[in-house]
Amino acid sequence: MQQAKAGTKQLAPVLKALLERLIDYAGMYPPAGLSLEETLANYNQYRQSDYAWMLNSLVIGASELDRVPASLDGSLAVLAESDESRAATLETKKIVAAERPVYCEVPLESMHELERIKQSGCYAKIRTGGVKPEAIPAPASVSSFILACADLRLPFKATAGLHHPVRAEHALTYEPVALRAVMHGFLNILMASSFAWHGERDIEVIIGETDPSAFAFDDKAHWRGKSLDAKQIREARKNFIHSIGSCSFEEPVTELQALGLL
Repeated sequence: MQQAKAGTKQLAPVLKALLERLIDYAGMYPPAGLSLEETLANYNQYRQSDYAWMLNSLVIGASELDRVPASLDGSLAVLAESDESRAATLETKKIVAAERPVYCEVPLESMHELERIKQSGCYAKIRTGGVKPEAIPAPASVSSFILACADLRLPFKATAGLHHPVRAEHALTYEPVALRAVMHGFLNILMASSFAWHGERDIEVIIGETDPSAFAFDDKAHWRGKSLDAKQIREARKNFIHSIGSCSFEEPVTELQALGLL
C-alpha cells in the first residue's frame, strides 16, 4: 500500500487535538505480522509523511531491541516485563517498577486490578480486539473499563482492532478469506474517553455508535448533541487516553480521508 497523500481539506484544530501523536505503530503484530525490517522501514517513512503528526511510538518486543537502531531510542514502546533503558514507554502484563511510563494490560474480567495499578504509579492498557470475533469485547465492557479509569483518574492506552475510525463490520485479518466481525472504532473510543474524563457517564452509546455522521468536528468535537471544545480534548488526551496501538498507520489515515475528515 502506498503512503496516503495529504488532502486539501482544512483540518479542524479540535480534530488535530484529538488525533495528535495518537498511533503507536505495531506493524510486527497481528494481523499485519510484518518483519522487523519492514516495520522499521514503514515507521521511518511515516515519520516523514504529511501525517507524521498522528504518529506516536514504535511498538517493539524486548527481544527485538538488539536489531533496532539507536536513532529510534526515545520513540520505542517496548513490550517487556522489566525496565528497558532504551524504551520511551513499556507495555506489560504485570506491574513493573520503571523509570518511564508503564502501561499494564488489564483483562476486562480483572478490572478490580485498576486500583492497584493506580497505586503503583503505572498506567492501564485495554485490549479492544483481535483476529477472532471472541477477542472483541462488548461496548458495555469497554465502557466499564473507561469509566473505572476515569473514576480513578488513571491514564490508559487502547490496542488491538483499532484500525478503523468508526465501529463497523470488517475483516479481522488481511487474508483473502477472513473472518469478519463488528470492530471498535478509534473515534468512538477517543470521544467516549474524552467525555468520560469530563464527567459523562453514558458513554456506552458512543462506543457502540455505527453512524460516521454522528461525529463532527468544527470549533468543537461533537457526538450527536454532545460537544467538547479543543481545550477539553487536549486535556483528555494529555491526562487520560494517551494513545492507541495499531498494526496499520495507513488504514486510519485513508479511512479518515474517505470520511472527509482529513
